[in-house]
Amino acid sequence: MNRTEREATVRRLMEQVPPPVPPELYGEVLRRGARMLRRRTVARRLLWLALFAAAVAFTVWALTARPWVEPPSQTTPPLTGW
Repeated sequence: MNRTEREATVRRLMEQVPPPVPPELYGEVLRRGARMLRRRTVARRLLWLALFAAAVAFTVWALTARPWVEPPSQTTPPLTGW
């Protein structure tokens, strides 16, 4: 197919009247769409909650473990009595 034939085919397809949608399909689509939105909203909220819990857990760990403080040296004894 050359370009003009493809354009003509596309125009012909776009000008056709779409087939009617069965009425029972509309209600099913609405129900499934609403369920998908609810699930997506719940999943998003759970992910935010998990992220918040991880941030709180990391903050509590960092405040108790203090990983930025250098541990005291245990390899040499203290110099006393000199």
